[in-house]
Amino acid sequence: MGNNCFKFKQFTVFHDRCAMKVGTDGVLLGAWADVSDCRSILDVGTGSGLIALIAAQRNNLAKITAIEIDTEAALQAKENVGNSRFKERIEVLPLSFQDFVPVAAGQFDLIVSNPPFFTHSLPSPDMRRTDARHADSLTLNDLFVLSKELLNDTGTLSLIYPFLERENIMLVAEKVNFHLSRETVVYPVRGASPKRILLEFNVGVKKKVDRNELVIEEKHHVYTPEFIGLVRDFYLYL
Repeated sequence: MGNNCFKFKQFTVFHDRCAMKVGTDGVLLGAWADVSDCRSILDVGTGSGLIALIAAQRNNLAKITAIEIDTEAALQAKENVGNSRFKERIEVLPLSFQDFVPVAAGQFDLIVSNPPFFTHSLPSPDMRRTDARHADSLTLNDLFVLSKELLNDTGTLSLIYPFLERENIMLVAEKVNFHLSRETVVYPVRGASPKRILLEFNVGVKKKVDRNELVIEEKHHVYTPEFIGLVRDFYLYL
């Protein structure tokens, strides 16, 4: 990973003008979200455009809309998309989720988001980084309520969050009548405490939840077969 960009197998992501850089969370969510049979995907808070690009690589038929509240990041995401072979299928818009909903055309099969979630940490001196990291600009409740407005009857919402937020997320989802359909607990290293959780919700019929776990590393820089299997189509070094 360089200072200004991250090269993947089928595209390059520049992120020097983005408050939040390319990281494992985005790759995990992009690779994990179920994009099969999707024809319309919305990436909320796209940042550098990473998740939108991964989704486009995984599904060669889907049209993807990527929205980003930070104007500078949205411009860089648009450049990253424009330099990729997926540029005809991804539209980047410099909008907040709240502003996008009233102008959205049609409904989506999938909404995916690596959202701001650091609600309890101190604000950063860099206001752009604060907006990207803190949930003040997009609360968990707003994310679910607005997603429900834009998903079709069989649509899904896929998220990555800190594991410790799971109970709170489930309470909000239940209140808005979202049903958990899949979850993966993510451990950074075997034997460590879980740090992240990948969650998929649907607005249709409640069904049995598919639950599993993912360990990223056996030890430092020794990746597990499960992690490699999930992300090998993207990382150059796997």
